[in-house]
Amino acid sequence: MTSDLYLGLISGTSADGIDAALVRFGHCPHVIAAHTFPYDPNLRQRLLMLMVADAVSLDELGSIDVEVGRAFGEAANALLAIARVAPDEVVAIGSHGQTIRHRPQRPFPFTMQIGDPNQIAEIAGIRTVADFRRRDMAAGGQGAPLVCALHADVFAGNAPRAVLNLGGIANFTLLAPDRPVRGFDTGPANCLLDAWAQEHTGQSRDEGGAFAASGQVIEPLLTRLLAEPYFGQPAPKSTGREQFNLRWLLPKLRGTDQPNDVQATLLALSAQSIAKALAREQPDTVDVIACGGGVHNAHLLDAVRIALERDLGRSVPVSTTADHGIDPDFVEAVAFAWLARRTLRGEPGNCPEVTGAMGPRILGAVF
Repeated sequence: MTSDLYLGLISGTSADGIDAALVRFGHCPHVIAAHTFPYDPNLRQRLLMLMVADAVSLDELGSIDVEVGRAFGEAANALLAIARVAPDEVVAIGSHGQTIRHRPQRPFPFTMQIGDPNQIAEIAGIRTVADFRRRDMAAGGQGAPLVCALHADVFAGNAPRAVLNLGGIANFTLLAPDRPVRGFDTGPANCLLDAWAQEHTGQSRDEGGAFAASGQVIEPLLTRLLAEPYFGQPAPKSTGREQFNLRWLLPKLRGTDQPNDVQATLLALSAQSIAKALAREQPDTVDVIACGGGVHNAHLLDAVRIALERDLGRSVPVSTTADHGIDPDFVEAVAFAWLARRTLRGEPGNCPEVTGAMGPRILGAVF
């Protein structure tokens, strides 16, 4: 292989679209082109319903797997057209797909990502590496988070540092000299904020945190939310929309709660659960690098900074991955391009200390 050009695809917990990144690997990843391709609104609504449904027909599951796969393949082609790169110049596509269920604590633990990679390979005409999470889970791991290995490769410094991904779910990668890489999901970042905003404003997200900023935190509600056992569980741990959704939230509300006050409280929940987790797991952190869609919510970032200062007892600088060479919207897409490269090179892609797996494993299957 003379080329070292890979294409990464992922739709995260927010399921708002497909993030695609064309990456050339060398001393460090160089993003040639990146773009987010929104889902068709009807498809997105079906995906969101599927993520929390107690039951779904096999016909719907099979159909939407193919639909999402085709959408991913079309996104790959569209990005190559934007970059003016021919398919035969790309070594492989790394596709995370769309997670619709993640159950690492069941007697038979499982995780399910849809977006048929056969469709992607056929439409794009490029070999596709997919199904990254299940080998780690078969080895006793959580199957998540998997981006920690890339974070360690790209963002490690000379002092304890945390990389914070603010997607639908928030997760940390903890990087410190002479310590194993660690990481875990802290709980909700945007998923509850998005769901409540959709319910009460009709918008798919709270743009810039304006809805939350218009309300006041309901302290008794915040106390009830922070009592969720997940927040106190030790790592390794991972979670998703199947746990943190409106069905989880609604029984904890009181009938007189104003929607904007609830939104303010949900934002405080995200910020405080993040800060408490870092104070517990790596209190000597000297700086935090943030990525994910939540970096565009200035109100959320400010709340995270304030909560970190309170829980760590000192001010901690919070930058974004843009300051370190990668657009914060596309770090995960870069990560799955990087993981596809690891797979084809016969190199492990998981961090056992992060996921809890019995050891390093080569992840993914090649289509």
